[in-house]
Amino acid sequence: MEKNNENLTACQPEPTVNGQERWLNDEKLIKKAEKIMLDYKKSTGSCICFYDGAYQPQFLSDCATECCPERKICPYCVKSNNNGTYPCHEMHKNAIKEASKKGSCHIYSCSLGLLFWTSPIYTEGTFSGAIRGAGFLIEKKKTIDILSNANDNLVMCNEKMSREELKERVNSFPEADGEKAQSLAEMMQLCAESLSSGNEDYHETMKERSQQQEEISKIIEELKKQYPANPEKAGYPLEKEKNLLSAMRKGDIGEAKKTLNELLAMLYFVNQGQFKYVQLKVVELVVLISRVEITPVNGGYHSAEINIQNLNMVQEAKTFEELTYILHNIINRVSSAISSYRGVPHAAALRKAENFITENFTRKISLKEISEVAGLSPPYFSTIFKEEMGENLSKYLNRLRVEKASALLLETDMSLSEIAACCCFEDQSWFSKIFKAYTGISPGKFRNQGGGGK
Repeated sequence: MEKNNENLTACQPEPTVNGQERWLNDEKLIKKAEKIMLDYKKSTGSCICFYDGAYQPQFLSDCATECCPERKICPYCVKSNNNGTYPCHEMHKNAIKEASKKGSCHIYSCSLGLLFWTSPIYTEGTFSGAIRGAGFLIEKKKTIDILSNANDNLVMCNEKMSREELKERVNSFPEADGEKAQSLAEMMQLCAESLSSGNEDYHETMKERSQQQEEISKIIEELKKQYPANPEKAGYPLEKEKNLLSAMRKGDIGEAKKTLNELLAMLYFVNQGQFKYVQLKVVELVVLISRVEITPVNGGYHSAEINIQNLNMVQEAKTFEELTYILHNIINRVSSAISSYRGVPHAAALRKAENFITENFTRKISLKEISEVAGLSPPYFSTIFKEEMGENLSKYLNRLRVEKASALLLETDMSLSEIAACCCFEDQSWFSKIFKAYTGISPGKFRNQGGGGK
């Protein structure tokens, strides 16, 4: 049995990165990833595979276990073939793309019944790799039945194994129901978020974009039923435009977003494959929306400046998804401006958020978590927070953490790595970088000088 746990590099596709820098080139990140995922493996019994930014599988040292499907079952799967390829690679690649699109974990299975789950990793707001878990079967009996009906010899990569030996290997895999699979995936999502860097809220942004697309897709499916043969009959929803502007003037952001999704769904449905035309219609829509923005600045208005920024973003968009996200953000900002102008109080919401942040900034907290405490949507909270506090949430959190670290440097004998962990910095290197950005000197020099800075 042991001799069959060979490395399957020959069974996997040759990596083609096309000049794309691989996520796993960073030795510091590799060490951090190994530590996190070894803990994950020990606590869940899963085996782990990392994928770089080009969707190529990479098994880190000690992360793959004996029950790893790629070593124990996949080369002998009845769906495999003999041409030296790894047929399930596209399945994993597509699952990772789906997870990246959603900004969250994705659970899936192969035709043999092996369970997989994956979560994306982002660096500076860009997809840079993924983690994939395995080691469980959905229904062991069903998998055994598949193997029982297969040929006596299951062949791939010039290796052979009897049906009985393969059944024995399958029997060594535990089963996992839907609830367990969801828990495994959610735990891995937390690991992926801890390995992402550069934008603390990027996973939330991707989730938000995915939710927007899901809502629009549901409306489009209803339109397909209503206009199965001739989408053009749906026409352009001018009435929806009026309803959208009316909802915004009333400050009803929920109704405004609902109406926007209905309008966009009809626009996309009627003009399938005509992105440039849709883009022009969105430009017109941005101009209409900008006319309801009435925030005074020194006795005047700043709608024209914001309008130019909005138009530039729309003109640079490449997909319907980007157009949707841009419009939702514009509605958030415009609604925020209107609400501020009308004197809607934000003090209570911000006070709740500040208290929560003060009590929790030494651990990782997300924009979504804080905005829920404030009772506002994440985009809207982010907007008013920056307007009222003078800095965005990430900078505010970093400043609090640097202030806490400064006190610990002067008042304790804790090591730099201990202080970094205590103040929720990813590692000592990242702690030093952020600390110097705020104080002008390194943590060590700050301690030696007894304080000081810019």
